[in-house]
Amino acid sequence: MVRLAVARGHEVVNLDALTYAACLENVAPVAQSNLYSFEKADIRDRAALDRIFALHRPDAVMHLAAESHVDRSIDGPSDFIETNVTGTFNMLEAARSHWQRIGRPERFRFHHISTDEVFGSLGDSGQFTEETPYAPNSPYSASKAASDHLVRAWAETYGLPVVMTNCSNNYGPYHFPEKLIPVVILNALHGRAIPVYGRGENVRDWLYVEDHADALLTVLEKGELSRSYNIGGENEARNIDIVRTICALLDEMRPDAAPHDRLITFVADRPGHDLRYAIDPTRIREELGWRPSVTLEEGLRRTVRWYLDNEAWWRPLLARAGVGERLGTGKSGG
Repeated sequence: MVRLAVARGHEVVNLDALTYAACLENVAPVAQSNLYSFEKADIRDRAALDRIFALHRPDAVMHLAAESHVDRSIDGPSDFIETNVTGTFNMLEAARSHWQRIGRPERFRFHHISTDEVFGSLGDSGQFTEETPYAPNSPYSASKAASDHLVRAWAETYGLPVVMTNCSNNYGPYHFPEKLIPVVILNALHGRAIPVYGRGENVRDWLYVEDHADALLTVLEKGELSRSYNIGGENEARNIDIVRTICALLDEMRPDAAPHDRLITFVADRPGHDLRYAIDPTRIREELGWRPSVTLEEGLRRTVRWYLDNEAWWRPLLARAGVGERLGTGKSGG
């Protein structure tokens, strides 16, 4: 998001707490730009937020900061409540105070970025729309649902100019190696078992991360106030099919270790694992003229190639806490 915004001429202040999943190398391509500045701060720290708003005087906020790994939320939900709920409250209050201080300009926007997981699980048919009732099933999705409701309340009660988005599963370059696709790639490269929950029948709608960043800027610039937009990749696939496709791509790009699908290992499912997510993207397509440009086949090919070409980026991350471990069994204390 930061790289794309700077590339399009926006002045960007990147606020990040630099938790276990952070990696400043992700923004290295724009770090020397006069359009970019960095502030290390935690959204749970209201005083730090007030200082940063007063210093930089932003005319828009894109609130992407969140704890987002479902498995970690099962083992330790408190971090998700503190960051996703209390942190969002702090962001809203800091933004509201700033907006009021600068005269409540009409152009100001608070863009809250959320997930399709707040809608719960679908059966074999149907799609999530912006009117789908909320039914979160994990501590992560419940914390994001709470944050969505806070944003709506601040718009209705205080008039804060907000837009909201709920996206499907992202993937692509720079993906922290605890999520499905980078886990598959890196385990396969190391000749280790590729863990697949249950029988791999869970279905997700996959959204290439660069498409998502483009959609977010589109909503920020053109979205209607107090309106939510579902952002999907129009690329539904079962987890097992994603895994097999990656294995086939690695067979092609690293044939010396083929076949990689011999490493697929089915493991016990995680508690409350939603069966299927699917986004109906009609609103963003018809109202804002946006739709994804990268097919799943092309996006996976780009992603696998990126990991093969960027070992210097991912190798140091493998030593971080929890990476490579089985999380989300529900057996640990919270």
